[in-house]
Amino acid sequence: MKVAIPWGGGTLELVDRELKPDTKKRLSLGKALADLDPGVRFDVYRNETGQLVLDPRVSIPAREAWLFRNPEALAAVRRGLDEAARGKTKRLGSFAKHARGK
Repeated sequence: MKVAIPWGGGTLELVDRELKPDTKKRLSLGKALADLDPGVRFDVYRNETGQLVLDPRVSIPAREAWLFRNPEALAAVRRGLDEAARGKTKRLGSFAKHARGK
């Protein structure tokens, strides 16, 4: 079931009903998390009526963070991925001579 949510986040799908927290106030979210990346973490939001929204996040290694801070480089990578997905590639030959430790 999808319902409109007033804060503008689109629609929600009802995944489970009447979940009851255990004595430590934990909920089992197995059904809701079934198709998510295993490394996902969540930001948790609660509105004034007590509704909770889990916003999934993934972490990236610090050595890769530069890419997301550099809009030009990120755009170039996305263009390259798009071109590759559309088969717009060129064969440039072997790069074996540039390999280290060979």
